[in-house]
Amino acid sequence: MPFKALTPSLSVSPQLSEADVAQAAQEGFRAIIDNRPDDEEPGQLTAARMQALAASHGMGFAHVPTVGGKISDGDAASMAEALMKLEGPVLAYCRTGTRSTTLWALSQVGAQSADALITTAAGAGYDLSALRPRLETRMTAPTGAQPGRADVVIVGGGSAGLATAASLLERDRSLDIVVIEPRETHDYQPGWTMVGGGVFDVKDTRRAEASVIPAGVRWIKGAVASFEPERDQVTLEDGSAVGYRALVVAPGNMLDWAAIDGLPGTLGRNGVTSNYSYETAPYTWELVQKLKGGTALFTQPPMPIKCAGAPQKAMYLSCDHWLRTGALKDIDVQFHNAGAVLFGVKEFVPPLMEYVDRYGIDLQFESTLIAVNGPDRTATFREKAGEVTKSFDMIHVTPPQKAPAFVARSPLANEAGYVDVDQASLQHARHANVFGLGDGGSTPNAKTMAAARKQAPVVAENLIAVLTGKAPTAIYDGYGSCPLTVERGKILLAEFGYGGKLLPSFPSWIIEGTKPQRLSWLLKSEALPWIYWNGMLKGHEWMAQPQHRDAA
Repeated sequence: MPFKALTPSLSVSPQLSEADVAQAAQEGFRAIIDNRPDDEEPGQLTAARMQALAASHGMGFAHVPTVGGKISDGDAASMAEALMKLEGPVLAYCRTGTRSTTLWALSQVGAQSADALITTAAGAGYDLSALRPRLETRMTAPTGAQPGRADVVIVGGGSAGLATAASLLERDRSLDIVVIEPRETHDYQPGWTMVGGGVFDVKDTRRAEASVIPAGVRWIKGAVASFEPERDQVTLEDGSAVGYRALVVAPGNMLDWAAIDGLPGTLGRNGVTSNYSYETAPYTWELVQKLKGGTALFTQPPMPIKCAGAPQKAMYLSCDHWLRTGALKDIDVQFHNAGAVLFGVKEFVPPLMEYVDRYGIDLQFESTLIAVNGPDRTATFREKAGEVTKSFDMIHVTPPQKAPAFVARSPLANEAGYVDVDQASLQHARHANVFGLGDGGSTPNAKTMAAARKQAPVVAENLIAVLTGKAPTAIYDGYGSCPLTVERGKILLAEFGYGGKLLPSFPSWIIEGTKPQRLSWLLKSEALPWIYWNGMLKGHEWMAQPQHRDAA
């Protein structure tokens, strides 16, 4: 079957057969997106079967089911997210290819004109002219801004990217700033631990991306395909280019669900859950409430991962609920950690061990989850002595994580695939007008939202210095914060920097970081979400002002 190219990294097709999947693999496609609901017509291969076929050929897979004529903006956002997460080139299919093309076009609104989208689709044999009203949009820009160019281009509209945009505008309102981000929604990911513990409603952790873009910033709703730092430009997946005077790369960290055999097909059912996903965090709480006895497994993959304490947070909150309801005595709780220690900063280990003992948790170090069989409720771990398979009634999975493919294969990456930056200035190691921060940066510190909150002002000050011909002086000390929810109502507020140096934000008489406290719980549950939406994303640098080399 001939596949029809929309962009260098995306092609579309009618319904695929098993032979078509093999052909796609031979032609170099690295992933498949299924845009059909299961059982749409007799004989159609199910999403589960397509995922298995893709995996057998070493390809990634995503299921973004949509109904013809009823494609919502949410569907387009899901398509954009799938395209961002999967390694390209990607082959998307539906019954005829029209839905896949429509989803792509809607995901590009704001990044390309309606004429360009319609023309591209027509070139592949799909008529989207009736879609024109939904494809037409306008981007506002400061007076004098040049189409296809900006003073500052920020790749990534997550916590780090938007906080940097806001901090830049607080310092210089005349800057023409472009944020490139394909997703239509913005998540407060630290809240998902609380969702999985029955404290937050997941809907309160998500807002429309458009609502959090700082006023005065242009938003290109598209995905970056490549970087050309020698030419001061980035190229989008649709082939368009955007030039810059300075570049900020804040792409986040990629959740590699497919690295665990069998996980994508069973996640969110069969007792398999994760607080690392908006869709499945509520399922964690559902499972916790239902479990009255049996085996509960919690996993942590090799570093680096977002918030290294999050796997434990899920476990402690679950255990606290079971203890309060009297079920804990009948539940075998195991923590399978690929690492060799409970927590990387030694000062926090003793208080955490007190809770491990209280809850009777079986610690399994150097034990890495490699496969999950949901229907059989078994999980396989790689350990020193070999592979071990264990049964479970509930398993909370923390997925392996890696740098996004478009960054890892770029000239901006280090050997591990992350944006290669100086750990103090956050300036790129080889390109003076490029900066990196957040989970996608190479700094050797904890990947947390709290770290991004401290990094954004450093990048803002140093970037403006570079634009004015000065040397960067602001420094980042590696600060990260991990509010460990050891029980409902108490948190161990772990704050530390490079080398595990303790960096408390409050005097010990207010919050003692090595002791679980009620005040720390109130900070996480009440104060921090408000500070995030109303402070960090709006350029207010409360307790986040950067240090400087001449004052350090």
